[in-house]
Amino acid sequence: MDWLIWIGAGISVIGLIGIIASIVMVTKAKRAGLDDDVLRTRVQSILPLNLGALFLSVIGLMCVIVGIILG
Repeated sequence: MDWLIWIGAGISVIGLIGIIASIVMVTKAKRAGLDDDVLRTRVQSILPLNLGALFLSVIGLMCVIVGIILG
């Protein structure tokens, strides 16, 4: 089950990259000095990326745990 561990680790890394990207995007939006409504709209548009990346990280970590248990 080593392959499941490595696949899960890869999926988790992709999710982590997505989370970091969403953090960078929100930070840039906050530093741009936008109006409150525009900032809220921009952050709401980044939210699906953040949730998708979090989902990938969780699925990847679950694969790693299952691989460890079965291996």
